[in-house]
Amino acid sequence: MNLDPTPADEAFRAEVAQWLRTHLVGEFAALKFRGGPGDEEYEPALRKRWEQELAAGGWTCVGWPREFGGRGLSIEQQVIFHEEYARAGGPGRMGHIGEGLIGPTLIQFGTPAQQRRFLPEIVAGREFWAQGYSEPGAGSDLANVQTRCWQQADGSWCVQGQKIWTSLAHESDWIFVLARSEPGSKGNKGLSFLLLPLDQPGIEIRPIRQLGGGAEFNEVYFDGALAQADHIVGAPGEGWKVAMGLLDVERGVSTLGQQMRFAHELALIIEAARRNGRARDPAIRARIAHAWCGLRVMRYNALRMLAPSDGNPLGLRREALIYKYYWSNWHRDLGELAMDVLGAEGSVISDDPAVRPLQQMAFFSRADTIYAGTNEIQLNLIAERGLGMPREPRPAG
Repeated sequence: MNLDPTPADEAFRAEVAQWLRTHLVGEFAALKFRGGPGDEEYEPALRKRWEQELAAGGWTCVGWPREFGGRGLSIEQQVIFHEEYARAGGPGRMGHIGEGLIGPTLIQFGTPAQQRRFLPEIVAGREFWAQGYSEPGAGSDLANVQTRCWQQADGSWCVQGQKIWTSLAHESDWIFVLARSEPGSKGNKGLSFLLLPLDQPGIEIRPIRQLGGGAEFNEVYFDGALAQADHIVGAPGEGWKVAMGLLDVERGVSTLGQQMRFAHELALIIEAARRNGRARDPAIRARIAHAWCGLRVMRYNALRMLAPSDGNPLGLRREALIYKYYWSNWHRDLGELAMDVLGAEGSVISDDPAVRPLQQMAFFSRADTIYAGTNEIQLNLIAERGLGMPREPRPAG
């Protein structure tokens, strides 16, 4: 990773910033700094149109190889794009799961027919995806999935079971599902990775209403839902390999954009502290300084983990294993700092644009150390995969 920008990098940064200044206007101006975690229900139809606006400008899938419809940008240029997108207030991406997760997975593991069918629609911002991993009894312990699938006489795959915490399933066209295809198999054996259209008989989507009133999460029930015979990624029984490849991609270059969003939240906290006088409190000042230092640590570790690694075909080093654990704890602490800075002002739900975003962030950040793998699971991954320590003993049976 080259930390010293070249003149070409600086010119590219200016190009990205200029495009965003001239396109994140008009009807799209309302989307600035909206649609992120805890705010994902905001204007989904408008955000889908924004995806197509990005596509028209060539700003979707910027890191994908050109032969698959991407721009083939270098890691350095991808970092620039994501930083400038977040700096300009680019909204939460409706196409994130397609562009950032299933698309790269199909590039790595998919058949040519699957790549031809799905990748162009993701690039164009016309089809949107949901992730069917977690279940009521298989959240952080993904290998415990109980959703079943079996192949029928015509070759299609029938799916029976339930997924939960499925972000924006009600706004998505497709879902990728990890299901158990070998009866009697346990753990990470006997799983298959399927692609299913959500608009079909045998699929019911139920919203999960949260305390804040939103329902971006859903339960998805499969009762005889079907995937085409050629919509299995990898061979039957190889679902765990594909699923783990997808999770490696999840810690990719878009993390730099996430950090810019964090920087914006920290700036809002500093503005609030100056406004209400808490910036004069030495303890608050020290916590703000600590948060700023944490952001810098996060950035440099992200650049380190994104440096190409010959040992991983998806390009991430083992340093990526610490990223989720670090940012989720940092962000939870930032939420606590936000509420302490707001004081009594933050104790009542407000529509004040100087208060509401910090309240949303503080509430949602409580879940950061749980979703996408709890702290305990993250520490196990660091120990076992990163440090080569023995696996934690599992209960017999």
